[in-house]
Amino acid sequence: MDILRGNAIVGQSGGPTSAINATLAGVIRGALENSDIIKKIYGMKNGIEGFLEERIVDLSSVCSDEDTLSCLELTPAAALGSCRKKLKSIETDIDTYERLLALFKKYDIRYFFYIGGNDSMDTVLKLSQFM
Repeated sequence: MDILRGNAIVGQSGGPTSAINATLAGVIRGALENSDIIKKIYGMKNGIEGFLEERIVDLSSVCSDEDTLSCLELTPAAALGSCRKKLKSIETDIDTYERLLALFKKYDIRYFFYIGGNDSMDTVLKLSQFM
C-alpha cells in the first residue's frame, strides 16, 4: 500500500478535560516527527464547526518547538476551542459532507484527528462512512 503524503488536521470537540490539550500536543508531536509524510498539521478552531468555516491555524509553525508542546500538555481547557456540533446523517445532509470533502481536497488533508468523547467519535464514524 502506498503511503499517503499530504497534510493533517486536528480538532477538539466536546467538553474540555485535563487530557484534551495533552492529546493535542501528542498529535502535533507525532505529525512533526513524520514530516517526510505529513507536510503541515492544521488545527481546527472550534472543531468541525470551525473547519466548515475554514477557521484553521497552521500548527506546524505555531507549535514547532518542544517548549511550546510541553507547555500545551499542562494547559487546561481546549487550546483550539471546542464545539458541540453533531453532524446529521449523510442521507439527510449530504451538502455538509460534500463541503468537508472539498475542504480536505483544498488543504490536501490526508490525515484527520478529532479529540473528544462519544459525539466526537460519532463525527469520525460518519466522516469515515462518507469517505
